[in-house]
Amino acid sequence: MNAPGIGMTSQRTRQRMIDRLRQGGITNEQVLQAMNEVPRHVFVDEALAHRAYEDTALPIKFSQTISQPYIVARMTAEVMTHPHPEKILELGTGSGYQAAILSRLVPQVFSIERIDKLTRIARRRFINLGYQNIRCKTDDGYLGWPSEAPFDVIIITAAPPEPPLDLLDQLAPDGFMIVPVGGKARQTLQKISVGQKGPVFEDLGDVIFVPLLEGVER
Repeated sequence: MNAPGIGMTSQRTRQRMIDRLRQGGITNEQVLQAMNEVPRHVFVDEALAHRAYEDTALPIKFSQTISQPYIVARMTAEVMTHPHPEKILELGTGSGYQAAILSRLVPQVFSIERIDKLTRIARRRFINLGYQNIRCKTDDGYLGWPSEAPFDVIIITAAPPEPPLDLLDQLAPDGFMIVPVGGKARQTLQKISVGQKGPVFEDLGDVIFVPLLEGVER
């Protein structure tokens, strides 16, 4: 479902974003189609809607950000390297944009946000857009969602200081976790799977995310 474009949120403006993603090395056509379909301007504050399709992170409420489109596309493309990604867990709902992109590509998306007001805002956006295959709740992301496990992929959109390896127990066979790891000085995007001798780490490059915090804020 496409929200109507207005001014800087027009389809032509969205297409320029897609062209930039291609130039940046995003080649998965399914991912590009999802990025084109989901109206990013719906997920940013109205005052910043004219910047929604710039390739930049933007502030949202409660000192959080909506990730730049390139990072969303890159992480989504990594999700799609799974041979049959049917059930995804996202930690860090934020604006809801990443979950919305995933919902156009996989049957089931589960998303956890620690700030309850953000959860409520994101849920309303999903309802308004008709995205019915996303379930979100307010909880401590470090706990995962055991009652709905196993997941094919766990994607974390905030950075813990160390890899949350306990969450690997909530992965299905052949599953993996995509997570930015590190502090303010340096973070690396990691793809972590479970091998015969323990966790297997793949470094996907440097990134910048807000920190993954423990607890719940209501």
